[in-house]
Amino acid sequence: MKSLRPLLIVLAILGLIVTLFLTLAEKQNMVTVFEGNIAKEPIPMKLNHYQDAECGMVIDELNYASQVIAPDGKTWFFHDHGGMVKWLEERTFKDEAVVWVYALDTKRWIDGKKAFYTRDEETPMHYGFGAYAKPSEDRITFKQMQEYTLRGETMVNPKIRKQLLEKKKDRLGNH
Repeated sequence: MKSLRPLLIVLAILGLIVTLFLTLAEKQNMVTVFEGNIAKEPIPMKLNHYQDAECGMVIDELNYASQVIAPDGKTWFFHDHGGMVKWLEERTFKDEAVVWVYALDTKRWIDGKKAFYTRDEETPMHYGFGAYAKPSEDRITFKQMQEYTLRGETMVNPKIRKQLLEKKKDRLGNH
C-alpha cells in the first residue's frame, strides 16, 4: 500500500487538473467542434471562443486560422495551417474534407485546397504558412504545403527556418 500512495496522489492531481480544464472550457462555452454544417461553408468565428483541434489552444486571431469540414458536416477549427495539416492527415475523410483558410491578402475565408501559401510567416505554432488567394513567385500550393508539413520542413525546424528566413531576406533585398 505504501508503494501505491505516490501513484494515487499523482493520479488524483492529474484528475483534478483535467477536471479544472474541462470546467473552464465549459464555463467559457469554448467550441472545439461544430456539428451540422451540411452546407460546408466556413463558420463565422468569434475570437477567443474557438479551440484549436490539434493543440487545444484558444484561437485569438484569424490571420492563420483554418477550418476542416468532414463529409457529415462536423467542423473543426485551427489557428495554424501546419497543425491543421497534421491533424487532417490522421483522418479517414482527409481526401473528402472541405478546407477553409483565412486569406491574408483578401481578409476572407477561401478554399484552402485552392489557396497559395508562403512558408516564412510568424504563425501561432511556428509552422510558417500564410494563406493567400492570389499566387506569386514565393507561394506554394496546398499539396506542397502538406508535403512540407508532413516531412517536417517547416519553420519549426531550426535548419529550415534559417534557410527560409535567408531566402526571405534576399527576396526583400535586405542583404
